[in-house]
Amino acid sequence: MINSTQVSYFTLSAYFDTGLFKYLFFIIIMFLYILSICANVLLIVIICMNRSLHEPMYLFLCSLCVNELYGSTGLFPFLLLQILSDIHTISVPFCFLQIFCVYTYANVQLCNLAVMSYDRYLAICYPLQYNTCMTSNKVAMLIALIWLYPFIQVAVMISLSASLQLCGNIINKVYCDNHPIVKLACFDTTVSNIYGLVNTFFIVGGVVTLILYTYMKILKVCFSGSKQTRQKAVSTCTPHLASLLNFTFGGFFEIMQSRFNMNNVPNIGNRNFWKKISKI
Repeated sequence: MINSTQVSYFTLSAYFDTGLFKYLFFIIIMFLYILSICANVLLIVIICMNRSLHEPMYLFLCSLCVNELYGSTGLFPFLLLQILSDIHTISVPFCFLQIFCVYTYANVQLCNLAVMSYDRYLAICYPLQYNTCMTSNKVAMLIALIWLYPFIQVAVMISLSASLQLCGNIINKVYCDNHPIVKLACFDTTVSNIYGLVNTFFIVGGVVTLILYTYMKILKVCFSGSKQTRQKAVSTCTPHLASLLNFTFGGFFEIMQSRFNMNNVPNIGNRNFWKKISKI
């Protein structure tokens, strides 16, 4: 039996030999990383330099861009290193550090999108009271809450996972994830599971409920208002909805892949497949 004091590293078993294609993957991911960095830095600079953009909507967008920089830096450099490496291992401290970055990024992103939907709800449904409701102090408080709560929540989750005794060190993923580590535990993981479910209920359930409520109200105003009102609602809500749908579908797929057994799903990305392709 292997316990937590004996595990000094984790093996990421989802990597496989792709031959020369690994350089193609490296170039693609490097391009996406550089593109993400440049786009988000550019938006942050524009918002900070232009005083006319110092409004709640753009400040929340700036927070979203900062989080994108944080999340991409916490994941992409590690993926790039692992793609070129022949040994796919990661030390336990660095693994939990990556879990912290990935999970806080996801939670901050979700909370940020919820606050942005609330902001659009006030701007469209209560335009005359908007400046009174969305004061600078309230914006600062919301941004602080967007970042503070996820960091505390994830820190507690990691402290529970790090204290578990493990009976293995193989993670079937390309990066560190909390749920596969909990599944490696030798003993009862009830506390970790309950904590995870409660936080999922409060964050995902609460955020989704808030977003659905705000957009139901926005749609109600759109259908009952003038053509100009509908155009304004569509122009201000479309970028937010695009970000929300993109993040939601990606997060849903990741949760399904992590929580449920995907071994029976046909996999064309096996080692023999890539060996044959690389010889063509």
